[in-house]
Amino acid sequence: MAERRYRVAYLVTHPIQYQAPLLRLISAQPDIDFVTFFQSDASLGSYQDPGFGRPIRWDVPLIDGYRSEFLPGLWRKGPITAQRPISWGFTRRLCRSRFDVLWVHGYARITNWAAILWAKANGLKVFVRDEATDVSTVRSFARQRAKRAFFAGLSRVTDAFLAIGTANRNYYLANGIQPERIFLMPYCVDNDFFARGAREASASRERLRQQLGLAPGRPIILYAAKFEPRKRPQDLLEAYRQLLRRRGREAQAYLLLAGDGELRASLEAGARADQLLDAKFLGFRNQTELPELYDLSDVMVLPSCNEPWGLVVNEFMATGKPVVVSDAVGCAPDLVRPGVNGFVYPVANVEALTDALSSVLEYPGRAAGMGRASQDIMAAWSFNEDVAGLRLALQSTLK
Repeated sequence: MAERRYRVAYLVTHPIQYQAPLLRLISAQPDIDFVTFFQSDASLGSYQDPGFGRPIRWDVPLIDGYRSEFLPGLWRKGPITAQRPISWGFTRRLCRSRFDVLWVHGYARITNWAAILWAKANGLKVFVRDEATDVSTVRSFARQRAKRAFFAGLSRVTDAFLAIGTANRNYYLANGIQPERIFLMPYCVDNDFFARGAREASASRERLRQQLGLAPGRPIILYAAKFEPRKRPQDLLEAYRQLLRRRGREAQAYLLLAGDGELRASLEAGARADQLLDAKFLGFRNQTELPELYDLSDVMVLPSCNEPWGLVVNEFMATGKPVVVSDAVGCAPDLVRPGVNGFVYPVANVEALTDALSSVLEYPGRAAGMGRASQDIMAAWSFNEDVAGLRLALQSTLK
């Protein structure tokens, strides 16, 4: 008997640089007929990113290699919120193409809810993937009760919840979703892209070091994220101050800060005032520029207080490097093994962050050993696991 072919419609707000390689891989599966529907095309050109606080244009292909359609609607070029853009014509497309499954990314948008309700009423299976965790947002007792009631309604119209990791899965369980309806579809990046890019960049590593004004032989700490309050880059800058006092100038590490956003100007001013001459602000770096920074650096820090996942951690680990993250970073339970490939510290605890950085850098070779452990972890945390999780959800719900 011929293998069953599943017809899947994926509804997402806009083309996302992290997702494009995954969508290409899903589309290449012989048993999955896959179409992506976008509600906005703003990310295809130059657009104003509110987190970076500046216009950006991604330098990797976003819609190549898989079937996709852009839905008509209002505010397709503006900021993306729970209300915007408003799309139409999607249910007609679902009906015309006779899909088996509707997979939506995010359950908070009005357009997504309309699509979910129509799909369920017309016999389609509904899959939901979202980023929420218990640590991503602080909620009062009343809001927790309201959220549980919300999930009681959502569970009636959803056949499978695609968990991005342990914290996300635990969030669904805490809100009453039965474990047999949760399927792991982990948050991943294109590991090969970053690993290959870092290997290729290694040949010109010393040239980049010279361009950045870095003396040879000194360790490098990297921050690569938006300069916004929830990322708490100020904690890393303060930990760097403490680290210099502990280790002395002769063992001084460099701190590279790649990114942009509302806090950048104040952080730069503070670094200048404290004469932190070896803390260097590099500005925004696009996808193809990141591997050379990853290759150059010894350890990366993500100090966020509200981080549903933190895909930059995946990227850095894929290049074979250790990471230090706060316990409010959603990927920590899955990707960071304390003392093995990095450290997890209590969010906003600068002393603990300083201790973690000191531990990674305390003797030559430790960071490299931890980096090898990072690569081993990432070998089992890839888009292949995403496809396997999606396929298991399809097989389990479409019997």
